[in-house]
Amino acid sequence: MDSGTLSVAVLISGTGSNLKAIIDAQKSGRLNVDIARVISNKADAGGLVFAREAGIPCSVIPSADAPSREAHDAGISRCLDETDPDLVVLAGYMRILGGEMVARFRGKIINLHPSLLPKYPGLDTYRKALDAGDAEHGSSMHFVTEGLDDGPLISQAKIPVLPGDDPESLARRLGPVEHRLVVATVELFTRRKVEMSPDGVWVDGELSAGPMMLNEDDQLV
Repeated sequence: MDSGTLSVAVLISGTGSNLKAIIDAQKSGRLNVDIARVISNKADAGGLVFAREAGIPCSVIPSADAPSREAHDAGISRCLDETDPDLVVLAGYMRILGGEMVARFRGKIINLHPSLLPKYPGLDTYRKALDAGDAEHGSSMHFVTEGLDDGPLISQAKIPVLPGDDPESLARRLGPVEHRLVVATVELFTRRKVEMSPDGVWVDGELSAGPMMLNEDDQLV
């Protein structure tokens, strides 16, 4: 990636709060990105409102109407081919992408997952953390590979688990931290060379020893 504007496509399924964080960071000048397209698998996804208000082209490719996951993936792939983004961000996208699509866009798709991977891939991560008695929880951003939430880790952010927390309270407190993590991670792609390889994640020509962590200044270190 060069130092020019980064073309980004964002896939959503729900409220789009992380999409809004990207839009706000773009408007403030923090992110040098062109949000080229927002794609949703649900026509009533709240995030589509944010995208349309910002004048971002939207595509709705309903997963419920597709005869198979492969057919749905093919629709998304055609949309991405038309858009040709530098980066695809899965931000609250609640569908598993098939192996053929992942292979086609390998190294260009990143996902936000609400756990400190490799802990708790899949769903119900807040409950799993509480049931395990974890002292902290968090979110991860990783490259998407064929395995469920199994791609090389790029970045993470942590919050403490407080006495009396339940899944809902934990999710509420983690939400704003996730917004910061998404923005900081996309920013990393806009200003540094970030690549996925069989060895892991390379940043500025060096193999990362582990996920970069979000600090209090909203920077990844």
